[in-house]
Amino acid sequence: IEAFVMIVALVCFVRLNGLRSFSKMANHDFAVTVAMGSILASVVVSGTTGLGLGLSGLAALFVVQAFLARLRTHLRPAAAAMDNAPLLLMRDGEILEENLAHAKVTRSDLIAKLREANVLQMSEVRAVVFEQTGDVSVLHGDKAVDAVLLEGVRDHP
Repeated sequence: IEAFVMIVALVCFVRLNGLRSFSKMANHDFAVTVAMGSILASVVVSGTTGLGLGLSGLAALFVVQAFLARLRTHLRPAAAAMDNAPLLLMRDGEILEENLAHAKVTRSDLIAKLREANVLQMSEVRAVVFEQTGDVSVLHGDKAVDAVLLEGVRDHP
């Protein structure tokens, strides 16, 4: 019964909070998602965390997430304080070694991401961006990258 109630509550909170609820767009989104799973598991599996405490914990996390999301969208200084700026790891087929070191990404990590993106030649890589979420975006092809796609991306650590 507790599992059913917690899942129904989780679905309701997600409907109220919107699609962003389980996104990984910012650091706090990922932390909140992990915390939600932890609360759900502790209510369902452990006998020490009651249903009321679990529901109030979930509600608190959704409120905090909604508040932080609004703060980020309405106050530029808050967004700058909370978000890591994306970092360029490759530009026009060239690996930016200093940026790799700063991001604590190994050359083999980068090569694995290039393979995942079906890159066949280093020369076809236009840009590799280490995103604020920890994801790696690989832009490749035979055309130049539109400048708008690299807005806000740091070229140097």
